[in-house]
Amino acid sequence: MIEVAGLLYEYPGLRALDDVGFRIERGTITALVGPNGAGKTTLLRCLAGMERPLAGSIRVNGIDVVDEPRASHRHVGYLSDFFGLYGELTVHQCLSYVAAANGLDARAQAHAVGETAAELGLTDRLAQRAGELSRGLRQRVAIAQAIIHSPAVVLLDEPASGLDPEARFALGELFVALRRRGLTLLVSSHILAELEAYSTHMLILQGGRLVEHRALAGTAAMPAQA
Repeated sequence: MIEVAGLLYEYPGLRALDDVGFRIERGTITALVGPNGAGKTTLLRCLAGMERPLAGSIRVNGIDVVDEPRASHRHVGYLSDFFGLYGELTVHQCLSYVAAANGLDARAQAHAVGETAAELGLTDRLAQRAGELSRGLRQRVAIAQAIIHSPAVVLLDEPASGLDPEARFALGELFVALRRRGLTLLVSSHILAELEAYSTHMLILQGGRLVEHRALAGTAAMPAQA
């Protein structure tokens, strides 16, 4: 589902990703863990086709993300750490807008909005403005926007940031439900404890290098790939 090899990315004076390689299987939830500055956000942006690495290869659902970033967007949903919503738009309008931007026609948009809103518990909020929602509900709208086009892979950067314990628990349940639907999730955080409850695998980044890739729940560890 996700195949990465020899990934290298540099900012001026800083190597953010250093020969990173791994493989993530379909239908898993992988925790991307590491301290602030480890390279997690840079890695997610490269996987999402938003940054071009200096070297290396990325394939998502069979698509070469480096050579065909636009084609890969149909297969990937991405939620950035500092996501934004149009506060004056209703939830329905927010979802319809993103569905249209991802190429869904009017009939498909209506179906996708209804199905996604129901899945994320937003049906009774569709007429409400996004700016009037709580942080937890706005997070759900942002996730709904990320999956409205039924991507195979969902990349989430610090999705629990700023949420209270109840909202973080509900978010974990949502991720498990998305996995049951067949989606593959990669979820980053610098706090491992909030990911352990629902993740199937873990990737650990430190100083731009992948130091560990292993299955959770007692499965044998998988060495990091060069």
